[in-house]
Amino acid sequence: MTSPGAVLAVVPTLGERTDTLGAALASIRAQEGVTTTLVVVAPPDATEARDIATEHGALIVDDPKRGLSAAVNVGIDAAKDESYFSWIGDDDELRPDGLRTLVDLIEDESAVVAFGACEYMAGDNRVFAVSRAGDWATRVLAWGPDLIPQPASLTRLDALRAAGPFDEKLRFVMDLDMFLRLRRLGRFVSTPRAVAVYRWHPDALTVANRGASIAEAEMVKRRHLPPRLRPVACVWQVPVRLAINVVSSQLSRRARRTQP
Repeated sequence: MTSPGAVLAVVPTLGERTDTLGAALASIRAQEGVTTTLVVVAPPDATEARDIATEHGALIVDDPKRGLSAAVNVGIDAAKDESYFSWIGDDDELRPDGLRTLVDLIEDESAVVAFGACEYMAGDNRVFAVSRAGDWATRVLAWGPDLIPQPASLTRLDALRAAGPFDEKLRFVMDLDMFLRLRRLGRFVSTPRAVAVYRWHPDALTVANRGASIAEAEMVKRRHLPPRLRPVACVWQVPVRLAINVVSSQLSRRARRTQP
């Protein structure tokens, strides 16, 4: 039996960002109007990170050391009777009423995924941009850039289980692959309200490996296309790739300008 409105919040960490992990966990604990189960997935030898997780009352699960997708999957396996699922990085944060906003939205609209706007924050904690694609993000998901911000999203756990686990072969766009699978199961709804913060810095996985991330995203989107469209996918992949590179470069420049 599920607990209405309860959220399973998973935070995978390698224990290398202990300077931001505490803030990430505190942002989940600060959520009001919603019950949260906080799960931290960390390597057994990440002593400082595990101590921080304990301080925030998190359930700690050992990282299986098979990559990010596997870490998120074992976090999901720790679910009990929660209705919804959310995961953020160890340097991301939720806004104080973020989960309540998304729970209300997903319940009111009977959707499988709800997402909101996501603020981009530089290393000095200053917000320098906001991702607010709204419903347009769902419309272009199959062929364009992935504009659904993972930290600002909430998914029904029963739909997630129906879609299957995160693909452990994927290194960068496991969230895109999951969104494409979930889209077959129900509606996506959005709000322009900022519900989460993504920390933009040079060593972020997708930022530091932009070329490999784009290539992996193109592969994932191609395999979700109808077979008759796969041979012509390059027609839109080239301009989409260019647009992603341009926007990413602009965001990196804006982030650098905020540094003292």
